[in-house]
Amino acid sequence: MRSVRDFAAGIGFFFQGLGWVARHGKWWLFGLIPALIAFVVYVVALIFLGSNATSLAEFLTPFADTWGWRELFRWLVAAALFLGGLALAVLTFTAVTLVIGEPFYERLSAEVDPLPGAEEQPWWRTLPRSIRDSLVTLLYVLLFTVPLFFLGFVPVVGQTVVPVVGAFVSGFFLTVELTTLALERRGHARKERFRLLRGNLACTLGFGVGVFLLFLVPFVAVIAMPAAVAGAALLVRTRLTTPTNPTPADA
Repeated sequence: MRSVRDFAAGIGFFFQGLGWVARHGKWWLFGLIPALIAFVVYVVALIFLGSNATSLAEFLTPFADTWGWRELFRWLVAAALFLGGLALAVLTFTAVTLVIGEPFYERLSAEVDPLPGAEEQPWWRTLPRSIRDSLVTLLYVLLFTVPLFFLGFVPVVGQTVVPVVGAFVSGFFLTVELTTLALERRGHARKERFRLLRGNLACTLGFGVGVFLLFLVPFVAVIAMPAAVAGAALLVRTRLTTPTNPTPADA
């Protein structure tokens, strides 16, 4: 029962972040800039993938040349390739957007979760570490999602269990990415960040799965990105670390 409450509380942090950016419109607009840039890049890439998915499927399945139902099989492979690309886009959108918008989201996160006396480093110093951590996280994501991709072809299991497990895996790593700014500002290295998130797993999953499902809707990821960053900062301040500033975030 407690896990269910924590999961619901995690979802609630996104709505708290949404409420924060709604009350601070300039920060919402400020956070849209890198998300829009990343969105355009991903749309172009997905259009290219969709236009060439059939040819790619044919290239990957030469063994099916003699099959009587090869066209249907290759259409299914092409659809799987596009859906896999879409899922990868959702998984990496946050990391890429955070890298593009490092100075934007660092300021937004600090505004939501102010730390008195904290010394902010210039973005060009934190950017290499941010890229490195994002690549490490992406490696973890692939270790889970690649097997899930192939399990998706298994009848029944691939259409029921795999999507649910995939959403939970994706949700966890989305929370990893979104909480990085606030946790780094509090001095937590990557291993410590993972430990804190695993220690609050239900809340972590509630926040991340909710954001992941929203990000599946076209263009919603752009609009929701500032709210997700704000919500992650509130999650860190309220649940993952000992509050150091009792002042309300929207004061």
